[in-house]
Amino acid sequence: MRFLPSRLPSTGEFGWAALAILLAVLTGIQFIGPRARANDEMTSTILVGNSRIDVAVEKGDLQASKEDLMKWVRWAAESVSAYYGRFPVPHLLIRIIPTDGRGVRGGRTFDRGDGGFVSIHVGSQTDFAYLANDWMLTHEMTHLSFPSMADNHHWIEEGIATYVEPIARVRAKHMDANEMWFEVVRDMHQGLPATGDEGLDHTHTWGRTYWGGALFCLLADVEIHRETGNKKGLEDALRGILDAGGDIRSDWELEKALKIGDQTTGVPVLENLYGKMKDQPYNVDLPALWQQLGIEREGDKVIFIDTAPLAKVREAITYGTAGASLKPAAVDSKSAMIFAGRTAAILPPDRSHD
Repeated sequence: MRFLPSRLPSTGEFGWAALAILLAVLTGIQFIGPRARANDEMTSTILVGNSRIDVAVEKGDLQASKEDLMKWVRWAAESVSAYYGRFPVPHLLIRIIPTDGRGVRGGRTFDRGDGGFVSIHVGSQTDFAYLANDWMLTHEMTHLSFPSMADNHHWIEEGIATYVEPIARVRAKHMDANEMWFEVVRDMHQGLPATGDEGLDHTHTWGRTYWGGALFCLLADVEIHRETGNKKGLEDALRGILDAGGDIRSDWELEKALKIGDQTTGVPVLENLYGKMKDQPYNVDLPALWQQLGIEREGDKVIFIDTAPLAKVREAITYGTAGASLKPAAVDSKSAMIFAGRTAAILPPDRSHD
């Protein structure tokens, strides 16, 4: 979750101590400062391209070893880099907070002067097998790649992170493509407008924020591929925004980001789609879209139909320009894979315990 309670002043104006106090007052939560502390159990650094990621683990019981945690961090960073062509910011500090139970939860992403800060909780009984299938850290790192938006545009921030995360993991070979599409088909309906919906800018439910934003991204991705003859996709638009300075440290108007994205792809898909979805319900026939893309769900698996009209678009969305080097060898026009390991929906962090 991208955590922006308001337009916060820079750390240069107040310093981290005052920022922590301000956050506590505004949100009623305990803020863990983005610096390694003397009582941290372990601090490590990894390099990803030209970026540095510092990892601080608070004291506490963890089944996962230091090597497990660092591999988990590296895999998430590799995934984001595979989608964007590079890691989004020059420096990231990650604070891992041991907690009870099993699993990864409570992820939050903040901007800071030289990059970003992610705090995330790991259960004491979490082993590497669980970490290897985790989506949350990649989701949080994806937030680093897009500028900070006004509150009514929070859906684009969460939508991008929700949509890009599994694709990025597939690109880095940390997730199976069939598994990814199973989850997308299973969960995307949660982003559809319900009765009384007033568009993405004015309907701030969980489903419309996370999956409504992801639906915007999916529709944009398909249309960009269609209008460019499958030569460009949403990733090109998002890379263009990032390369123009639009990472988490920048406060932008949404219209500026969409315009730059459209200029990068050469087609006005983002701006036009936003006009249709921002202040009114925009209904999408998802079953028809899955059919066009060549995706059939059969119980707990999906089947790819490679003769479908938009099958090549589905492949381009999945594998990007790497294409053939990432795509598994085909066996026939239908291929199936067993279901995913993610929960039935991406749940927002439980704020009451943060």
